[in-house]
Amino acid sequence: MELKFKEKLNENGEFLLKRCGYAQIYDTKFDKISYVRRLSQEYYPRYHCYINSEDPLILSLHIDQKKVSYEGFTAHSGDYDSDLVKTELKRIGICIAQYLNK
Repeated sequence: MELKFKEKLNENGEFLLKRCGYAQIYDTKFDKISYVRRLSQEYYPRYHCYINSEDPLILSLHIDQKKVSYEGFTAHSGDYDSDLVKTELKRIGICIAQYLNK
């Protein structure tokens, strides 16, 4: 699912996601940066977020349920539109709005 902001924000997406509790990860296989936030003390499941655009900010979020289990495959058990994802997108939106309106 995506969270789209209507106008350019005063801060970049990376900074704002870190303010919302996300950590940056780098996928060496695909040379891509993304951001994660764990749902528990375990590595999985975790929220997994990509910055699709900075101007305006567009975030794409899903839940990685588990690590890839088959060699040679990049797919994992992803959850893209559950209530958990919708609730987390709302939380991110509120967190960013509260930070920007200080």
